[in-house]
Amino acid sequence: MEQSVRTTRMLRSLLPPWAHERIGTTPAQPSYVADDGFPAEMSVNWSGPNPELRVLFDGLGHDVAPPPESGFRRLQRVHETFTVRGGRPSPAPLWHSIAWRPPSRIVHKTYFGLYPWPHAHRELAVAEAMDRLGMARAWDDARRRVETVDGHREIEFFAVDLADEAEARVKVYYRNHDAGLAEVNRVASVALSHDAEDARVAYQTLAGDREDAGEAALSCLAFRSGLDRAAESTTYLRLPDLAASDEEAVERTAALLHREGVDPGRFRLLTAALAPGPLARTRILELVSYRTAGRRGDVTTYFRFPVYDRSPAPVDLDWRARKDDLP
Repeated sequence: MEQSVRTTRMLRSLLPPWAHERIGTTPAQPSYVADDGFPAEMSVNWSGPNPELRVLFDGLGHDVAPPPESGFRRLQRVHETFTVRGGRPSPAPLWHSIAWRPPSRIVHKTYFGLYPWPHAHRELAVAEAMDRLGMARAWDDARRRVETVDGHREIEFFAVDLADEAEARVKVYYRNHDAGLAEVNRVASVALSHDAEDARVAYQTLAGDREDAGEAALSCLAFRSGLDRAAESTTYLRLPDLAASDEEAVERTAALLHREGVDPGRFRLLTAALAPGPLARTRILELVSYRTAGRRGDVTTYFRFPVYDRSPAPVDLDWRARKDDLP
């Protein structure tokens, strides 16, 4: 209980000013986090004896300073790269997350949203940031490997774990367009630690009878210090597109958890508690991710709550309309 109280207080201290405003009926400043513009989501990773609770939120232009003990020197080394001072067309939107797996300490993460920029600016910013972090060789290797995979995808986020330990990661997220399950598996295979066969079965379990990866599947490549190659990969599938309802999405996710040796009971209880109505009529289970990095049950479920009916100014996700060259 004491740890829970401390965690709640810490979360409140980290949240930007918008967290203290009334929600209202429409978002005053629509966020890219959720389709309806709400600037936060909750997720749970189910590996290990205790689940890991995560809360992600959009700063919406407000600076959010992580506590000094979070080891944010890595963030300071790359932050300018994603600003106008670093040659970018605009400051990258900043997202933050905290993750807590009792009894371990809380982990902080920061995400730079590259989605408003032309593709060439995204590539340049990521290359410069990876060079500043001493990971240029690993990024060059990963980028070349990804480019050999057929299909269309774009870099969407750059993220850093706010820790100085050797296990801290730097992550690059790709948004895939019209990808098949085999395609996202080939992208994931760029990483050193990836079991393509386990991943194939996991993806198919979530996709049901479909062979495509659904709308805008995400691929994340994670990098660690001392490696000249991407260390691991995570693939995110959007269940509202792949399943008819939360009821079907929960059944598929529960089947995957069971296959991974995780009792799906807590996942079922959590989803039922969060849903605003019967699962046959809701869609709060937005994403399910899967990673094969030597840890069984590395499945994460992402919940996005239906706060607003619809964002009044949705973010343009049409990759084809974006400019690919520098101005």
